[in-house]
Parts: sequence; C-alpha cells; structure tokens
Amino acid sequence: MFRELADFRHKLRRFLRFSEDAARACGITPQQHQMMLGIAGFTGAGKASISEIAEFLQEKHNSVVGLVDRAVQSGLVQRAEDATDRRVVVVSLTERGEEILRKLSLLHHEEVKRLRQQF
Repeated sequence: MFRELADFRHKLRRFLRFSEDAARACGITPQQHQMMLGIAGFTGAGKASISEIAEFLQEKHNSVVGLVDRAVQSGLVQRAEDATDRRVVVVSLTERGEEILRKLSLLHHEEVKRLRQQF
C-alpha cells in the first residue's frame, strides 16, 4: 500500500517538476501557466472571471487578482468588464498568451503520453 502511494506521488511530482521547468523555459512562472490554462479551458468559454480562476487554482480571490495584474503587465492576459454584469471582471488570453499556452500544452501532452506508459 505505501509503496504504491509513494510511487504515484513520485510520478506526480516528476510531472509537476517537468511542468514548472517548461513554464520557466517559456519565460513565465508556473502559476501564470496554471492560470492561463484555467482561463483557456476551465469554463470551456476561453475566458474566465476572477472567481472562476480562483476556483480552478484553489486560491483566494485577492491572490488571483494580484496574479492577473502581473499577467496583464506581462502581456499574457487582458481583462474586461462582463457584458451583463459590470461588477464581474472577465480575463482572456492575449495573442502572446495563447502562443505560449499552445507551446506549453503541446509539450505537456507529449509528457502525459510518456507517463501513461508508466502507469
């Protein structure tokens, strides 16, 4: 039982390390990568509110606001008011953000295929 759990955790950690290193090699932080993935895919709409991003990342609202602020400054995402509720901020990827996420997603897809063989 312990050996199986330890093996799983080890493989999971190796994947996470791969993901962190890949994000840094693309010039972004691992947190920015996860946020961008959440924006692009969590709701299926290609955009997400701050609350939706917080849920995806399992982070507090205020922490996500800071992460989004830094990503806006880096040209990865843009924010806008929701068309139906002006209190809601909607975040979407910029062209630069989409390009980086596409590159990272291809790398991750290959790594997942490789790891599946080990399970």
